[in-house]
Amino acid sequence: MRLHEYQSKSIFSHYGIPIPKGRIANTAGEAKQIAEELGGRVVIKAQVLIGGRGKAGGIRLAKSVEEAEELATHILSMDLKGLPVRRVLVDEIVSFNREIYLGITNDRMERKPVIIASGAGGVDIEEVAVENPEKIIKIHLDAPFGLHDFQTRNLAIGIDLPRELWKSFNQIAKGLWKAFKENDAAIAEINPLVITNQGMLMALDGKMVVDENALFRHPELVEIRDLDAEEPAEVEARKYGLSFIKLEGNIGCMVNGAGLAMATLDIIKENGGSPSNFLDIGGGASSEKVTTAIRIICADPAVKVILINIFGGITRCDEVARGILSAINELQKEIPLVIRLAGTNAEKGLELLSESRIETASNLVEAARKAVELAGGESR
Repeated sequence: MRLHEYQSKSIFSHYGIPIPKGRIANTAGEAKQIAEELGGRVVIKAQVLIGGRGKAGGIRLAKSVEEAEELATHILSMDLKGLPVRRVLVDEIVSFNREIYLGITNDRMERKPVIIASGAGGVDIEEVAVENPEKIIKIHLDAPFGLHDFQTRNLAIGIDLPRELWKSFNQIAKGLWKAFKENDAAIAEINPLVITNQGMLMALDGKMVVDENALFRHPELVEIRDLDAEEPAEVEARKYGLSFIKLEGNIGCMVNGAGLAMATLDIIKENGGSPSNFLDIGGGASSEKVTTAIRIICADPAVKVILINIFGGITRCDEVARGILSAINELQKEIPLVIRLAGTNAEKGLELLSESRIETASNLVEAARKAVELAGGESR
């Protein structure tokens, strides 16, 4: 789950990280009022979950209250990369003489968090990694022990930070680590962290991505989730406890169990097909849940055939069959279905489906081949 800049910076501020004065505005009138409070010279920043807002015209500097209102009016009317701008952040303009990157993420290869710093802030860290890798300093962290003073000093030395700023840099880095850990983040970054003309460190921009699997521990974050940037089908699936990810193919997939779902996608690809989604209905799925899953798959106009692969354990195959029949009656949409049932009550489920026009298969490979053929692909 991605957070907006204003949400990320609010969390950072809670952990003692200095941020500019500013507030969120939903209208141009609110932006004007905030600009008046901040002295007129402000930056207006579109709050949409995309990169490159500045290049797209979503970040503008205002030199007066009137200009702030004018720019806010313009930005609030924009769509940036297909996403509507519903609010803007109005921040004081901060004069600075240097930009730094500071971020924390997980290194999956090392199975540890890693803190990353670079003296080349203000641009995409990926570009720096490719063009100037020597400017990136990385330190892996042992999660139970956290971030130590000597590690932040090593980072400060590595990015050639003036010695008089080491203490505040240490506080900011430790605050970022706490924000990362306590909010179950996958990414927490400040870009840029600037040295102001007054000789202070300040986070001008912020980004956080929170692990969705940990959101049950953070109801306060769930409440502020922005659904504009998310796939509508994924949002719909989440309401019903379904794990759904939109892909680019034309074979809809409904499977119970994440591992079995991944294997199903692999076998479809192996036989020359292309899955349109990952959809795990989970264990013990009811017929209502199955109906909902098929309805979500059918909403994708690219889908030419649906492959259903159920291995009944907790999930009963006859319940799945009832859900399939219910979905067919409800949707009245002519999309071919291929189903493989195995396990608990599989025979009963197949008996329920016997009078329908659904293709059945005795194993997954056979089911995948039939689905690929019906989708117009070349099965091997």
